[in-house]
Amino acid sequence: MAATFQERDDHVIEVTELRRAYKGGFEAVRGISFAVGRGELFALLGTNGAGKTSTVEVLEGLAKPSGGQVRVLGHDPYSRRDRVRPRIGVMLQEGGFPSELTVAEAVRMWAGCTSNARPTGEALELVGLGKRSGVRVKQLSGGEKRRLDLALALLGRPEVLFLDEPTTGLDAEGRVETWELVRALRASGTTVLLTTHYLEEAESLADRLAIMHEGRLAVSGTPAEVTATQPSQITFELPDGYHVGDLPPLGALGVTAHETAGRTVKLRTDELQGVATRLLLWAQEARVELRGLDVRSASLEEAFLQIARDIKAGDAQDVRQKETVA
Repeated sequence: MAATFQERDDHVIEVTELRRAYKGGFEAVRGISFAVGRGELFALLGTNGAGKTSTVEVLEGLAKPSGGQVRVLGHDPYSRRDRVRPRIGVMLQEGGFPSELTVAEAVRMWAGCTSNARPTGEALELVGLGKRSGVRVKQLSGGEKRRLDLALALLGRPEVLFLDEPTTGLDAEGRVETWELVRALRASGTTVLLTTHYLEEAESLADRLAIMHEGRLAVSGTPAEVTATQPSQITFELPDGYHVGDLPPLGALGVTAHETAGRTVKLRTDELQGVATRLLLWAQEARVELRGLDVRSASLEEAFLQIARDIKAGDAQDVRQKETVA
């Protein structure tokens, strides 16, 4: 018998040249490929309309791909939904619950359609709704409804968990609690695919991530690999009586760009440790203090925004070239 997908390697999700088009010809996903390993948390990022939800709906078996191939736990999630659905959990962007049911009743109703369901109380305690079990769904806040969405996604003890914008509507405390729960699930071996608009969420949680733009993958890798594509920065205030020209030659320091705002100087570099060391040695020899010194690598948000700018600039150049040819 031919080996199943999971027997060939340890990927539980594999996407190969996935395409998804809608009526009218709009192609939301334009040939993307990536894989997610067992026990890994993979974040799929992108602006509104990038194609994230269109991609995840195919992975969840809710839609058929227009082209390419998708495998989840070794099976096509659309044609073999009977094999895949009992082993995955899905948290959509917005759930639909009968508003007159209590929280506990909603969970029990869903449990009736779920294989190997957790006890209702256990599911609610996991997401911090244990004390709200008797409250009607219509009386829940937006954040509490998101917690209920998550409880239902976890009800069947999934091997693979799809989280589509899981912390939208949650307050800061709720977001942190959700992050802790997701980390615990990953530590227990659950594979998680996450879409989110909160870049710090992806940076904190993800083992690897990919950034989508207009249906394509612009970049992928670990958070560190993605942020490493952008320069680090060093910020400080010039000592009294000093000007930028009094600093050591910035090029010799290893600075790739700089900007000033009053007495504040911001240096950008691809050699953070070396530049910081040389700058501090200069300050020590000059016997001056670099007030407000801040030394840090680029954030995922900075990398995300720069990638978006680069793509837009490339698109604009393509348009100009086409116009020139025409």
